[in-house]
Amino acid sequence: MAQSTAIEHAKAELRVEARGRRDALPASARAAAARALAARPFPVALTPRTIVSGFMPLKSEISPIPLMRKLADAGARLALPVVAGRGKPLVMRVFAFGQPLIAGVWGIREPGPDAPEVLPDIVLAPLLAFDRSGYRVGYGAGYYDMTITALRAQKPTVAVGIAFAAQEIAAVPRTARDARLDLVLTEREVIDCRAS
Repeated sequence: MAQSTAIEHAKAELRVEARGRRDALPASARAAAARALAARPFPVALTPRTIVSGFMPLKSEISPIPLMRKLADAGARLALPVVAGRGKPLVMRVFAFGQPLIAGVWGIREPGPDAPEVLPDIVLAPLLAFDRSGYRVGYGAGYYDMTITALRAQKPTVAVGIAFAAQEIAAVPRTARDARLDLVLTEREVIDCRAS
């Protein structure tokens, strides 16, 4: 228990530092990074049946929207996360550009309850910090860890962190609850965490 508390305390400090580092990036640099990330070949094979869950960016997060557009143009079907409640995995609902979205928890735009639920093959995950072993620091509620773990229990699921290169740290403190990313995409490179 003491070790878990120490890890959570370390993560809380990392969140503050990582958010500050990300917020310090000029808006023009953030937009350029999102375009650069999307311009690179996507490292996972897609078929017309591939479902990719993206996300709507919050505040200074790198925007996955250019990448999501590219994947949709390549034939992937898109989904977006919906918060089902504290302590529960996210629900992924079908999404297409041009579809109206509603304001969900924290004002995050999400599909309405009439959008069908799907089990994505690829999950694009936001983060505050990451390491090359595939571990991430999120916002602290554990939604993506729970979701990735739940999806992997049902089908093969590739978890892809989307980040600015400046969000990389040497090592993320982790617990058994933390789900490992397969890949991290930044404006500079594709990091294959499965090899580490």
